Amino acid sequence: MKTAVLRARIEPDLKTAAETILNQLGINPTQAVTMLYRQVVMIGGLPFDVRVPNAVTRKTLEDTDRGIGLRRHKGPQAMLQELKGAK
Repeated sequence: MKTAVLRARIEPDLKTAAETILNQLGINPTQAVTMLYRQVVMIGGLPFDVRVPNAVTRKTLEDTDRGIGLRRHKGPQAMLQELKGAK
C-alpha cells in the first residue's frame, strides 16, 4: 500500500517542461519519481552521471547558449561530409 508522501519545490517552468515530456511518454510525475527511486535502489546511486563540467565544456555550453560557434548544415550528410573533411 502506498502511504509515503514526497514533496519537493521546483521552478514552475521546469515542472511544466518536464511534465510535458512525461505526458508524451505516457507517464505521470508520480510514476517518474517512482522509477527514479527504484533505479537509485537497484544501482545504489543516481542512474546517471552527475559531474561538474570542466572549463572547456562550460565555455562551450555558454557559447552555444549564446549562438556562438554554431554551424548549420542542410542535412546530416552535409554535416558528416564536413566532419570527414575536418580530420
